[in-house]
Amino acid sequence: MRRSAWPSRRVQMKENRGAIIAAALILLGFGIVGYFMPRLMLWVGNFSTAAAGLLAAAFVAAFFLVFWFRTRSQKRKEK
Repeated sequence: MRRSAWPSRRVQMKENRGAIIAAALILLGFGIVGYFMPRLMLWVGNFSTAAAGLLAAAFVAAFFLVFWFRTRSQKRKEK
């Protein structure tokens, strides 16, 4: 009879728990900022429309950069 793969999956979940929690917190943080982004853009847009556009671009870039830096950090820890 073949053994189940479930015990090894449980071990993987315990090992990945920190990464899962970090990703959830990052997504939650960006979700909150994204929710208020239209208001922030309108407020900044009162001073400069270019600055409001840069704010939106910075938000999108930051979302990807956070995960990119986290991946690089994790790869360095594995070595």
